[in-house]
Amino acid sequence: MIHWPLQPFNTIYAESSRNGITRPKATRGLGHKMVNMGELFAYGRFWNPDMELVQLSDSEIERFSLKQGDLLFARQSLVLEGTGKCSIVMDVPETTCFESHLIRVRLDKQKVSPIYYYYYFGSHQGKANMQSLVMQVAAAGIRGSELAFLQVPVPPLPTQRKIAAILSTYDDLIDNNLRRIKILEEMAQNIYHEWFVKFRFPGHQQTRFVDSSLSHIPEGWEVVNISDIAIIHRGRSYKGTELAEEGGRPFINLKCIERDGGFRSSGLKRYTGLFKDTQTVRAGEMVMAITDMTQERRIVARVGRVSRLDADFGVVSMDLVRVASRGKLSETYLYAMLRWSDFADEVKQQANGANVLHLLPDRIEEYRFICPTSDVAARFGEIVLPILSLCDSLEQKNTTLRRTRDLLLPRLISGEVDVSELDITVPEEAIC
Repeated sequence: MIHWPLQPFNTIYAESSRNGITRPKATRGLGHKMVNMGELFAYGRFWNPDMELVQLSDSEIERFSLKQGDLLFARQSLVLEGTGKCSIVMDVPETTCFESHLIRVRLDKQKVSPIYYYYYFGSHQGKANMQSLVMQVAAAGIRGSELAFLQVPVPPLPTQRKIAAILSTYDDLIDNNLRRIKILEEMAQNIYHEWFVKFRFPGHQQTRFVDSSLSHIPEGWEVVNISDIAIIHRGRSYKGTELAEEGGRPFINLKCIERDGGFRSSGLKRYTGLFKDTQTVRAGEMVMAITDMTQERRIVARVGRVSRLDADFGVVSMDLVRVASRGKLSETYLYAMLRWSDFADEVKQQANGANVLHLLPDRIEEYRFICPTSDVAARFGEIVLPILSLCDSLEQKNTTLRRTRDLLLPRLISGEVDVSELDITVPEEAIC
């Protein structure tokens, strides 16, 4: 075990830390990108994702813009453990600022590797260090002045860069798989829009169209409610003591739902409590968020298709519902409709709450849509299911990569594994 010297965090700063900018919601929608709390918790490493837009003056751009290698910390979170969460800006191809609930720390790249400290604060050691600070100021949230004096290890710069390079290799592979998943999902989405929005399904040229309560639709199709073709099962209410690091069953919770839809296996927890059969879900089945802490409504009413589990089934939390087809239509079609139609954008507006948004399952069941014949839905499922299955396979690979990375992380950060003598080529992104 190597014991690296400790220093106050601000001794490796390039400049003083800064809190972000405040912008009322009424002034948002145009201008430059702004990282908010939602993005901070959705992304560990920022590669210019979709963000809210705000207008900035020239002086604000100078003060609040982000640069490659900047660290962002959550000043306060609805969940105590979320306070102090750290992310890193990997690329900034356009002007991007950050909001007032975040702290920006810009490190001196001549002295240290910012991405090493991103991994440090993601390790058990770094989280424990941060929590020692959070517990002192939980009510008000952390401030840059307290963060500045946090004692952090400072290994030799070459060692930092090697550790960052090793861990980045896993995250680069994960990101590559995520990009492949996105491309595959866009393929499936395009097929859905061709068939069920533009009505260019196989045989549409010979199909007669008739009037309906929603629009002109193919003959044999009908307007139905979700409740006509699917059953909504509520998830399990649970106690914190029923969650565990190991054992129990996979627990599908709010962190498993990607922003704007999709399933994230890295959000799985372990559950050891009681449950009903209706509160379980298997690989390939659907869950939907009925709770949202982001306020941007990018999670509530979003559906995810559960990828492979390490058990025959998992348990669904109370923040989600299980959506099951009644058998009239294939689940693949039902998933596509819930994911890529106007469903989520319409239904999410009915979620209510001050700090946390809640959606009643009744609002899901009431949604009306144009339902195809079972034959058309089945043909769609035959084409799209292999695409979704490939997405599941890539997500499973990411699960394995994350597990391996997370096993290495504490050993590298603590110095248990000495990398000083390893011949490692350090890529440019590991130097940022």
